Amino acid sequence: MGCCGGNSKKITFGVKGMSCHHCKMAVEKALKELSGVSDAVVNLDEANVTVTYNEGQVTVDQLKDAVRDAGYQPE
Repeated sequence: MGCCGGNSKKITFGVKGMSCHHCKMAVEKALKELSGVSDAVVNLDEANVTVTYNEGQVTVDQLKDAVRDAGYQPE
């Protein structure tokens, strides 16, 4: 299933520093710009993000680096 030839995975990790809709959009945008990321959904109430990605194109470390580069702290 999915667009990524069977290598599609989903991960949820915490993100510190998000407090508003702008934060949500910034984190989602940073992740969706990565090659291999098909979706990113922030849950402000839970302070986390769920990312659907192709593990053959992008690593979890790269996902977390993108969040860091956007100005937030991945957990």
